[in-house]
Amino acid sequence: MKFTAKQIADILEGVVVGNPEAEVSKLSKIEEGELGSLTFLSNPKYNSFIYTTNASATIVNKTFEPEKEISTTLIKVEDAYKAFSKLLEFYNQVKNNKTGRENPHFIANSAKIGSNEYVGAFSYIGENVVVGENVKIYPNSYIGDNVTIGDNSVIFAGVKIYSESVIGNNCKIHSGTIIGSDGFGFAPDENGEYKAIPQTGNVIIEDNVDIGANSTIDRATLGSTIIRKGVKLDNQIQIAHNVEIGKNTVIASQSGVAGSTKIGENCMIGGQVGIVGHITLGNNVKIQAQSGIGRNLKDDAVVQGSPAFGYTDYSKSYIHFKNLPKLATTIHKLEKELNAQKDN
Repeated sequence: MKFTAKQIADILEGVVVGNPEAEVSKLSKIEEGELGSLTFLSNPKYNSFIYTTNASATIVNKTFEPEKEISTTLIKVEDAYKAFSKLLEFYNQVKNNKTGRENPHFIANSAKIGSNEYVGAFSYIGENVVVGENVKIYPNSYIGDNVTIGDNSVIFAGVKIYSESVIGNNCKIHSGTIIGSDGFGFAPDENGEYKAIPQTGNVIIEDNVDIGANSTIDRATLGSTIIRKGVKLDNQIQIAHNVEIGKNTVIASQSGVAGSTKIGENCMIGGQVGIVGHITLGNNVKIQAQSGIGRNLKDDAVVQGSPAFGYTDYSKSYIHFKNLPKLATTIHKLEKELNAQKDN
């Protein structure tokens, strides 16, 4: 897909300086720009590359004035970084704007599919499924019975959504993710053998939620596992049964949340964090990477460590921890001096 510099300038409400008919068909870093590519310059640290880049067009701030000859066509905008981000979003919309139904696929007769849909090959859509407008379901996806998917949501290839799950509007669920699998619920019988406890609840994912690849969100034992509006989950995250995550909370890769824990709004949780079950985390909580959370946290808490404690205390303690060999040497030296004084 090709665009001219003028077409891009029109999208970004910018001005072309150079050849308005310069064509681009791909994106690149400015230092790696080649003929036919589009790049951007917003950080003055990279100004030198504007004179050597082979990119056909470069988005720059309107205040930028080259100090010597350049070969690239400039597209001047208010804010080059924001403009390039806007262009990336537009590019993704164009690239992913597939419609229609590829074969083979299966859609149950009782399913209701909104207009402007895309259903990729080898996808399965079960009984009584309701799919909104402009939904994209990529190949090899499984949508179980009685699932609801809201408008403008994207289900990428290989996603499995178990029965009764509810997906909101404007959600993105990336490849390999499983929504609504059984929670980890087992109880020992009189012989000590573990028997599965039926997981009869569901998963509710509200609007504007993004879920990374190969993540798992378990259905509730009773009631619902709930992911509130605006939550962003990275790749490879485990959310157990009956967990609730408050709106606009973000969780980085390889973190796990055990059953029935409630996480507040606007929290930031680093990678490889483990959170035990049946606790409550307040709003605006920040948890540093690789921390272990085994207790309730109040609003605005900032913690680190395993088990985690206050971030400031952790930082001070870590300084002492790093100095332990030196402290040990000092203590041994003092012991020798004390023993020598005793001998005298």
